[in-house]
Order: sequence, then structure tokens, then C-alpha cells
Amino acid sequence: MAADAASLRPATRADVGLLLAFIHELGDFERLAHEVVVDETVLADSLFGARPAAEAVIAEVDGAPAGFALFFHNFSTFHGRRGLYLEDLYVRPAFRARGIGRQLMRHLARTAVEHGCARFEWSVLDWNTDAIAFYRELGAVGLDGWTVQRVDGDALQRLAAAA
Repeated sequence: MAADAASLRPATRADVGLLLAFIHELGDFERLAHEVVVDETVLADSLFGARPAAEAVIAEVDGAPAGFALFFHNFSTFHGRRGLYLEDLYVRPAFRARGIGRQLMRHLARTAVEHGCARFEWSVLDWNTDAIAFYRELGAVGLDGWTVQRVDGDALQRLAAAA
């Protein structure tokens, strides 16, 4: 694996179509394609509008789009500092096993350190044993005693209406 397996660059508004393609590919891989409802307009506004909610990094190999990472900052009250949360990491099948995922993770770790973040975290599907093994190789640990909770769709609307 070459240390410079890919060139990394920040995503720009011109990449919205590519990012959407990556998101659809990731949805297919994760068996969650039915949950992908974002379109280019929403994605462009969310990433490049007046109040960007997240950032993305594109990995390219010889100019070909190979993968991406999408992340945002959260906050730790216990540390009193920001954290970096990786929402999605995806490398296209033709570019896997070249160190690109590792390169993206190292880039995000450096970004977290440069931004003074207390931690760098993400979620992984429990059936994705290859990803879990990869994350363990990087030094990540699973958080025992924690489960992800979510309110969305109709339940979110009902909860909000009760306010």
C-alpha cells in the first residue's frame, strides 16, 4: 500500500452530483438504499449553503473518483470541546485494498487534531465485520454500554408537535 494511494481534496459545490452518486453506492452497500432520499438541491444547501452542516473530502486516483468521507463537528460537554464525527466513509470496490480508507481516516484524524477536537468518532453497522476489523487496526475501540438512539420521520414530527 502506497502512502499516497490517492489524492485527497475538499469537496466543492461542483462535486454535489459525485457525492450523491457515492451516497447512493454506499446505501446499496449498506443494504439501506431505501433510506437514501437526499437530492442534489438539499445536499448542495446542506454542504455549501449559508450554514454548512458538514464537510466532505474526495479521494481520487489518477483523477478518477475513488471514495469520500463526510464529517461534521459535534460537542463533548465532558471535555468542553468539539469532536469530529465521521458520518460516512466509502471507497468504491475497484479502489479497495489500496490504503485509501486508511488515508481518509488519517486525514480526518489530523483534521480533528488541527481543530482541537477532543475525539474522533463514528458508528459502524454491526454486521460489517471487515470495517470493524479495519477500525480496530487503526486503534478504534467499540463503546460498550452505549447504543445509538434515533427519532425520525413520523415519530420526530409527533415529538416536535408535543412541544
